[in-house]
Amino acid sequence: MSPGSILVGTSGYSFPDWVGPFYPPGMKSSDFLAFYAQHFNGVEVNSTYYRVPHPRVLDMMQRKTPPGFRFVVKLNQAMTHENSNDPNLYRDFHAILEPLKAAGKYDALLAQFPWSFRKTQENVDHLRRLRDYFPGEPLFAEFRNRSWVTPQLEGDLTALDVGYCAVDEPKLEGLMPPITLRTSADAYVRFHGRNTAEWWGGGPLRYDYDYKEDELKEWMGRVTQLAEQARRTYLFFNNCHAGQAARNAKLMQELVRQQAQAF
Repeated sequence: MSPGSILVGTSGYSFPDWVGPFYPPGMKSSDFLAFYAQHFNGVEVNSTYYRVPHPRVLDMMQRKTPPGFRFVVKLNQAMTHENSNDPNLYRDFHAILEPLKAAGKYDALLAQFPWSFRKTQENVDHLRRLRDYFPGEPLFAEFRNRSWVTPQLEGDLTALDVGYCAVDEPKLEGLMPPITLRTSADAYVRFHGRNTAEWWGGGPLRYDYDYKEDELKEWMGRVTQLAEQARRTYLFFNNCHAGQAARNAKLMQELVRQQAQAF
């Protein structure tokens, strides 16, 4: 295991309430990504979940980052929450990846499914279609519904060449447990926080959680195991309220550094 095989970052970076907790006071939003890239070597692009931008938006983003910086791009909500099969949607989404690919900074796609996306034959078929819509692209699936936890899950995703995205989230009935699997060349973990009280209420407060060091240390054994098996292991923090994701990602970077030194 080496620190370079583990990429730590956050799910998005452009949050006004990070000014002060992470970004320097008075910093303009146009300078956020360049500052972020001084601290982390990769980011999960979440804005594409809400709308498919023009390719030049992604080009402008990559130009603010140094060589070697990595982007993982989240699929649009119409693909994961509405099960859209509109070919124009997928054509436009492929186009936004081109500037990242040309710059050598594109890594993967993330399909984050809602809790309502249970394991049914219809949804299994849609997952297969998503794989077909993005042939050859590194693709990860994050499930929120526990119905996907079956003895067949690892084999099914491996057969599709779809990576499994592990999650740390509240221990509530029906949610995914914190299991880890490597079903593609790379491994992936998303940290959502453990805000049990706000989770089912939806909205940004569900991600209002500040991890304690001991809670992140709980993951180090699993992270080490993934890193020993995978080409690259992504650890992204989605507890984005008030800069907590950036603070917790920095703490995770230090824990990874310490773990690597122990080997």
